[in-house]
Amino acid sequence: PSIPRRSMRRRKSIAIAYEPGQGDGAEPQRPRWEPRDWQEQLERIREMRRNRDAPVDEMGVEKCYDSSAPPQVMRYQVLLSLMLSSQTKDQVTSAAMLRLRQRGLTVDSVLQMDDATLGQIIYPVGFWRNKVKYIKQTTAILKQKYGGDIPSTVEELVQLPGVGPKMAHLAMNIAWDSVSGIAVDTHVHRITNRLKWVKKETKYPEETRVALEDWLPRDLWREINWLLVGFGQQTCLPVNPRCSQCLNQDICPAAKR
Repeated sequence: PSIPRRSMRRRKSIAIAYEPGQGDGAEPQRPRWEPRDWQEQLERIREMRRNRDAPVDEMGVEKCYDSSAPPQVMRYQVLLSLMLSSQTKDQVTSAAMLRLRQRGLTVDSVLQMDDATLGQIIYPVGFWRNKVKYIKQTTAILKQKYGGDIPSTVEELVQLPGVGPKMAHLAMNIAWDSVSGIAVDTHVHRITNRLKWVKKETKYPEETRVALEDWLPRDLWREINWLLVGFGQQTCLPVNPRCSQCLNQDICPAAKR
């Protein structure tokens, strides 16, 4: 009779080995995966970002809204600048936001604007024609469904036309001062793959977000987007990264030495 019990025990240990966190209380014994040298790498990136002089620092979304506007208007402006910023350089987004704000950027002012005017104002942001459509649709939904404010959950934000997960997490962070997840854009996606901060290579930003949230301590989630975006704009460039100027060149798996 002892044989079935032994095979049971073996099967159970196999299940736990393949499904961390499924067993009852089995997880704490298992050391969590984390990348080699990540704390040292992070510290050095903070050092490289100390001057806060990347485009994201001077013209990123946090700088695009009118901080003297009523909270509801500020939140709307944050969402709008995030929608404009997709596949667009910070300088271009910032200039478009400035032109919009000169006309008093509110839900009502955008609803009253015709598509051609809105297009002229936001041009040359990337995919501006699509964005005109999305901005008008989303703004109408905000007016009808949310009393002119923006929703305060990621689930509702990603339902809005033209709003993806990265924008939703940034909107939660900047507009609602709430950390709902890590905002992963092309810079964060590229750099975390180069540093091997993901267990195995990821193809899409959303995959990267899940992989990062699995191990990165939650108190770093807010900072990581800002840190890595600026680092990606200045040093860890998409093409020809400036490895020779990077403080991590000796401990980066992707460094061109």
